[in-house]
Amino acid sequence: MRKRILVSFLALLVVGQNGLVNAADDPLTAQNVLQSIKRGREYIISKQQPDGSWSGVGPSTFQVGVTSLCLLSLMNAGMTPDDPAISRGLKWLRTVKEPAPNFTYEISLMIMALTTAKEGARDNLRIFNLAQKLENGQRKTGENSGGWGYTGGMSGSDRSNVQYAILGLRDAAYYGIPVDRKVWVRTREHWLNSQNADGGWSYNEQSGRGSTGSMTVAGLASLAITSSFLQEGKEEDAQGNPICCRPPESDEPMERAVRWMARNFSVHSNPKGGQHWLYYLYGLERAGRLNGRRFFGTHDWYREGARVLLNKQSKRDGSWIGAGSGESNPIVGTSFALLFLSKGLAPVLINKMKLGPRDPDDREQVLGKLWNRHPKDIHNLVEHISKLPKWPKLLTWQVFDFDKAVAHNGLQEMMQAPILFVTSENDLSELMSDKHIEMLRDYFTQGGFLFVSRGCKSKSFDEGMYQLVERLFPDGTTSLMPLAETHPVYRSEYLLKPQNVKLFGVDVGCRTAIIYSPEDLGCLWDKRMVIEPPGRSQDLKTAIARSLRIGVNVVAYVTGREPPNKLDEQKLLDESEDRDTLRGILKIAKLRHTGDWDAAPNAVKKLLQALEKSFGIISGNKPNKLPASDPALYRFTLLYMHGQRSFELSQEEIRNVRRYLEHGGVLFVDACCGSPKFDVSFRKLMKQMFPDIPLERIPVKHELFSQEIGHNLESVRRRAPLNDEGKGVLKPVERNGPPFLEGISIDGRYAVIYSKYDISCALEKQTSLSCIGYVPEDAAKIASNVVLYSVLQDVVPEDSQKKK
Repeated sequence: MRKRILVSFLALLVVGQNGLVNAADDPLTAQNVLQSIKRGREYIISKQQPDGSWSGVGPSTFQVGVTSLCLLSLMNAGMTPDDPAISRGLKWLRTVKEPAPNFTYEISLMIMALTTAKEGARDNLRIFNLAQKLENGQRKTGENSGGWGYTGGMSGSDRSNVQYAILGLRDAAYYGIPVDRKVWVRTREHWLNSQNADGGWSYNEQSGRGSTGSMTVAGLASLAITSSFLQEGKEEDAQGNPICCRPPESDEPMERAVRWMARNFSVHSNPKGGQHWLYYLYGLERAGRLNGRRFFGTHDWYREGARVLLNKQSKRDGSWIGAGSGESNPIVGTSFALLFLSKGLAPVLINKMKLGPRDPDDREQVLGKLWNRHPKDIHNLVEHISKLPKWPKLLTWQVFDFDKAVAHNGLQEMMQAPILFVTSENDLSELMSDKHIEMLRDYFTQGGFLFVSRGCKSKSFDEGMYQLVERLFPDGTTSLMPLAETHPVYRSEYLLKPQNVKLFGVDVGCRTAIIYSPEDLGCLWDKRMVIEPPGRSQDLKTAIARSLRIGVNVVAYVTGREPPNKLDEQKLLDESEDRDTLRGILKIAKLRHTGDWDAAPNAVKKLLQALEKSFGIISGNKPNKLPASDPALYRFTLLYMHGQRSFELSQEEIRNVRRYLEHGGVLFVDACCGSPKFDVSFRKLMKQMFPDIPLERIPVKHELFSQEIGHNLESVRRRAPLNDEGKGVLKPVERNGPPFLEGISIDGRYAVIYSKYDISCALEKQTSLSCIGYVPEDAAKIASNVVLYSVLQDVVPEDSQKKK
């Protein structure tokens, strides 16, 4: 009842403020995309035949291909071989007797389905034989060299078959099946030699048609795939050191194709191609994801495509129908739509910064391209991470144009990935204007992380890093320093030896917000290959493996192996949007002390956002930051306090806070990341402030934890790192149970509420693997209940101190 009265009262105040509570303008969220995927998945399952197969246009037309496509789409949409529909489909697929299938599409799709299922040795021989069919079916000479036709026995070739053959062979290679390097070379030459003057690709030379969207995205994806299997030039110098400073590779064919897509972009139809819309969207997803592109021109391909697909999904049965052969069958059309939605939803793990002086004739191009000397560096690192256990199976990355973001206030775009990576040989400080610095500073305030790697052992880059940090933090509160040997980044995934891995960092609030490697990590990531090239030295293989481990550890430290969802973008904290709606009802002040009193600068704002989201309570009161001696304490409903270091208050401050608490105020405190130093200082402070009242655990049955106040907190999740089997590697373990809060009780109410486990850093989603505390969702619930509880206490008169 108390909760209903409180929330209703606050809500009435909110509604009275010109209807400030509005529905979100943009309905495209991960939740409704996942719901759409679920409905599409159910439709495909409903069309499965009793024997486990799916049929094409006719009773048995391309049955192997259609069944493989359905299995592929369902598994990418979250199902596994343990699900009955997948199990039955795979069982049917394995009944197909050789030499079938014979069509390039079907061979490729069957490989993709079986490798996605990952059911071990039982499929190895079948996948090997299918891959051999594709290799043997490739045209080796003539005008169609490097291409494929519908079957190996046909003389013709078209680029639709080519892209599917490459997709099948790529998955076979990743599965461990050997593929002749000449296949990749011939295929790459096929695409490069057949590119049209306008930058796009056509179906084939005999069709008489020009460039189309479906074939242009096929070219972009195929060039990215073949490039990942080819390493050009000498890899080591005479001393056995990796060669890292060649001139940047030319990517003109790719850029021409990207410009074609920007000019002709559409998600409503296949550009210049008319039919095959859903087939094109599946190719668009591939081209964008494999090339690290969120945008083609100004078009955000995934968001625009997902909106259209959600609008065009059948309200009756959840299917999609395209146009033209194949996808006019809703089974095929729905499979393509599911592949676009599910694979395109892959979390963006890293933004790679594009920065530098621009080509005056083409503002998209950076002169020298030193930001991208190693074009496959982040692609390879992210792909490597997605193959590791305990990580999401599909992760992606994208290029982030910093200059464009500054020009168009693109902080939200900057926040889409948890990590911003930058490498160059130029002095970064010289490349960045004051506006760049301001946006980077805002990025850190919002919780962003910068991962920096020096290119080509550049002395100017190294010196520029120190200057950059000085510009970012001119007050001198933090600096670029060697990371301590105990820093969790050295144990976040692999056990690295700090004496052999030199990393520097900048601490901002709860966490290290910048990590700088003086090594050229990108050079070695760029050399990582799924299939090791012949003649590669063991020393180089070891160096590449070491560099990948460093990269993985940094990413694990930042994300805890849980990268944020692609669509549910972080709500930015904007001072200009502060609204003083609940003046006098809900006012929070952050208490200053001699330690790191502002370790989580946005924790209070995040807490207010959580209250708005859960209860519709809008408080625009700008979080005040006051010394404990300030008489203005009496104007606030709640005092908020946290830190990671030792601290103390003066006797005058202790007396002032005690008077505040005795007159109805509430002090809410947590130790950031479970800091032992802060915990010791806080317990000492409580003994000084209340020598006769113990700090004791709040009973789990107290109303503070009940739905009567806010959230039901009967069971919450708390994370603590453990050393993995004595190896020193951090392994986060979640424990479920009631919150552990302690308090000081005055006249039957808790005036002090303390958590020795982290809440503040979790509110900011700044926790690392080493952070002991509640998971973000439950930290927000606990803090919300504390705030609502404080509002129900006696209101502190503003003139209380004067009366005292």
